[in-house]
Amino acid sequence: MKLAVIGAGIGGAAAAHFLRLQFGKEVKIDVYEKAVVGGRLATVTVNNQQYESGGSVIHSLNLHMQDFVKKLGLKHRREVAIKTAIFNGDQFILEETDWYLLNLFRLWWRYGISFLRLQMWVEEIMEKFMRIYKYQAYGHAFSTVEELLRSLGGDRFVNMTHRSVAESLLELGVSQRFIDEVIAAVMRVNYGQSVSIPAFVGAVSLVGAQANLWSVEGGNKLVCSGLLKLANANLIHGKVTAISLHNSEENTLYKVRYETEEENQSDLYDIVIIAFPLHHEMANITFEDFKPPITAFPGSYHHTVSSIIHGYLNSSYFGFPDPKLFPFASILTTDSPDLFFSSIGNICPVNISSAFRRKQPQEAAIWKVFSHQPLSKQELKTLFRSYYSVQDTDWLAYPHYNSDKKIPPIILHNNLYYLNGIEWAASAMEMSAVGAKNVALLAYNRWYQHLDKIDQKDLMHKIKTEL
Repeated sequence: MKLAVIGAGIGGAAAAHFLRLQFGKEVKIDVYEKAVVGGRLATVTVNNQQYESGGSVIHSLNLHMQDFVKKLGLKHRREVAIKTAIFNGDQFILEETDWYLLNLFRLWWRYGISFLRLQMWVEEIMEKFMRIYKYQAYGHAFSTVEELLRSLGGDRFVNMTHRSVAESLLELGVSQRFIDEVIAAVMRVNYGQSVSIPAFVGAVSLVGAQANLWSVEGGNKLVCSGLLKLANANLIHGKVTAISLHNSEENTLYKVRYETEEENQSDLYDIVIIAFPLHHEMANITFEDFKPPITAFPGSYHHTVSSIIHGYLNSSYFGFPDPKLFPFASILTTDSPDLFFSSIGNICPVNISSAFRRKQPQEAAIWKVFSHQPLSKQELKTLFRSYYSVQDTDWLAYPHYNSDKKIPPIILHNNLYYLNGIEWAASAMEMSAVGAKNVALLAYNRWYQHLDKIDQKDLMHKIKTEL
């Protein structure tokens, strides 16, 4: 039996790992990657140190990522405390201090109990989302992203993919001011988009703004290469150009055609999982002989430029003429037409020694700036007194969210699956891992006709009964 995974980002690498766990040692697993293993988990090098330029943080409740790190013998990177502020283009409107109670008082004074209502909403959603780990531990899978969401939070979770986060929070009694200032700042730093994004992805973004965040010592991309090795997958450095049906005497196979530096080749597979976005600007792959035809899905991915800059921050721009007095290492922004960046943060290398200390504000440091397009020289001059280097990465990082887009299907054909549709519910490393395990379980259950393990209703009650 031969399985193929196309794409070696976190979704593809996790899919290879879960396929190995489900189908056992005897099957052959090929993983195709046209560029670099890790996909949107990537680093850049400045002064012989590596820094995260792609997906950077993981939540402590991301149980698949926690499990990957444990199985691979990787470590959590030591965190260095920072203070955050929100900038509206003219001044800081919210500043974090070293005092927890003072921070709470400032939130209450400016926003009333909006932050408590928000926290209760996010915690309720997280509690229900955590059910997925139990479902998957019992081997249950879902044939669509909507069925997966419905199993966790009923129709409410599905409806949250069609209503904006602003609309949902206003209904809860969260103030417009809190939404315009705090929620907008979190959406901009995490997804480069506004509070009009759907409520479900907004909730995921707000979870990612909480404490208890971590990253992998040596770089998050190490998880991808480690999982491929753990899965004993055969990595093929080549660009897949086409997938077609190939009928044999026993069953339908999938012919995968691909290009390497040396030649054009093809191979046949029983099961194929596509683990990269099948949208117009990203999908250079054709599907042949399928009825109905498989085409690129509507919608687009959002351009976000990650700029890693080694330089001296211009603290005067933020109202601090003396850089020695500037206290913030992370600056979020509101949705102001005058602002040309979404966020800026003083970042640490992926390897932190016990002697490491964060640079003082008056010293040259490594900053990560998120913006919609590369910073012009004038914009760089605005943010920095001077700088040594700038490295831009233009990411199609996550979907361009709006509430009228349909979530793509998981099953494209009998044994042809699409993993990245889950990003249209919410894009995050853990969501890709959840999607990967779901696809592996779905492929396994459909192959061996374990239909009682697919799209079961009232799963929480059934699992409690089994216990």
